[in-house]
Amino acid sequence: MSTAKKDIKKVTTHQLQEMKTRGEKISMLTAYDYSFAQILDDAGIDVILVGDSASNVMAGHDSTLPITLDHMIYHAQSVIRAVDRALVVVDLPFGSYQGNSSEALRSAIRIMKESGAHAVKLEGGSEIIESAKRILSAGIPVMGHLGLIPQSIYKFGTYTVRAKEKEEAEKLIQDAKLLEEAGCFAIVLEKIPATLATQVAQSINIPVIGIGAGSGVDGQVLVIHDLLGITKEFSPRFLRRYLNLYSEIKNGVSQYIKDVKAVDFPNDKEQY
Repeated sequence: MSTAKKDIKKVTTHQLQEMKTRGEKISMLTAYDYSFAQILDDAGIDVILVGDSASNVMAGHDSTLPITLDHMIYHAQSVIRAVDRALVVVDLPFGSYQGNSSEALRSAIRIMKESGAHAVKLEGGSEIIESAKRILSAGIPVMGHLGLIPQSIYKFGTYTVRAKEKEEAEKLIQDAKLLEEAGCFAIVLEKIPATLATQVAQSINIPVIGIGAGSGVDGQVLVIHDLLGITKEFSPRFLRRYLNLYSEIKNGVSQYIKDVKAVDFPNDKEQY
């Protein structure tokens, strides 16, 4: 059992704020099913993100755009059943909040009521601020997401580092302050220069969690399939693979196939 699990019985948005205040880094990973969520929670992860990256790693799409609100609710339900300690945040998928604030609120309410999740996350700054405010007005915690926002991939046309130019960097800082003023409890910064991410984290009071945003932020998030080496094609600079499960699983399955073909499995001890 980790030290984190002993210290906090249940992670809340308030406790994340306290972690930032005392300089304790926040750990966050994605999960999309019961089994992985149970492992992450037992390990002592602070935040589990039911990410729209499920569109990529679970469904095989080349972007996050195809996943639906119903899909996200299904994955969130699976994760919630496994979790005792972590704060569970669910991505609002593309098309479920950009249209108008009323639609955004309906989408967020569905996620909270049907899955039992603890918060929602949405991408963008000034463009979606009314949706964020409307959701917050209903008492639903909101996490923001700035920098590289995958739901806008066709707008940007590339997954390259964002906010390298002065104008975009200034807008990002302004958007971070807008999200804080609206009442968001945290912000994810994705794939932006480390110096800019540090500046943002120091200029606002709410926690800033980075992915490809350097070490000067208040926490880190990765996609669990990338961290464990289940994916193999995706290798950005910011990714550290802690295991190589693709090869481990492939080798295990290959050996199983050989054992079945050779009538080595099941042996006498593995039969009734």
